[in-house]
Amino acid sequence: MNELVARLRAAGCVFAEDEARILTEAAAGDAARLEELVAARVGGLPLEHLVGWAELDGRRWRVAPGVFVPRQRSELLVREAAERAAAGAAEPSAGHGAVLLVDLCCGCGALGGAVAARLLAAGHDVELHAADVDPVAVTCAHDNFKALADDDGGPGASGAPGPLQHSAATPRPGRLSAHTYTGDLAEPLPAEVWGRVDVLVANAPYVPTSAISMMPPEARDHEPHAALDGGDDGLAILRRVIDLAPTLLRPGGHLLIETGEAQVSAAVGHMTAAGLTPTVLSDEDLGATALAATLPHDEGPLVEPVETS
Repeated sequence: MNELVARLRAAGCVFAEDEARILTEAAAGDAARLEELVAARVGGLPLEHLVGWAELDGRRWRVAPGVFVPRQRSELLVREAAERAAAGAAEPSAGHGAVLLVDLCCGCGALGGAVAARLLAAGHDVELHAADVDPVAVTCAHDNFKALADDDGGPGASGAPGPLQHSAATPRPGRLSAHTYTGDLAEPLPAEVWGRVDVLVANAPYVPTSAISMMPPEARDHEPHAALDGGDDGLAILRRVIDLAPTLLRPGGHLLIETGEAQVSAAVGHMTAAGLTPTVLSDEDLGATALAATLPHDEGPLVEPVETS
């Protein structure tokens, strides 16, 4: 193991000990397979693409080669979105029994799935709709949501999917109804979702185009540019998400997005102009910056939803 850790560290793997353990687990005692995996990792392939999963918020999510890998910093969004969804579930304006959750730019579905997992474990029913332009990512999201529904939303030991053990003191796990779509942002969502969403999450691309070349090779060379490229200022897609939010959210509903520190002021201004009430969120331990925005209770959807087939 020490030799393996040394090879990974020499290749620039910051968390070489953790990666050595994960690769050894994936090889399942096959020395030739372990060497194959280590050589590929040293060659620059993302660890998550090699082992087929990424961890977020204590759960493993299926990730296929070429699909965006969820980052640990997104746990800030997961935590804040789940708290807001749970707090709003009892509001009279919610108008339905299940929490209605939408995940745009969903990738493998880890963000929306992790929010749903927290809500399910707390006893809330969840109706989850997730969309992405990448059909391979949407397939991963579909599989991840099926696994989440099958095990009642609970992370098993070591973050692997598995049923929760419930005592009489814990709430019954909620029920999950999940739907995935391939398409541009909210375009493929059914008309009945518009104007009813409790929480909208979007880990949209926010890296300025000129900065992509400075990203680690495992990201810029192995993840789709569409999942990274946020345009000239990094806000091209996020502005579109913000503009969609008032038409998707119910009054009192919340939008949560991740962004860079340098983009906070511009993004907050755009949220305010869209009729939303923004809040800046940060977590130094995770190195994360995010924004939450609420549609005021005296506002309904600002425009009619777009009919989709």
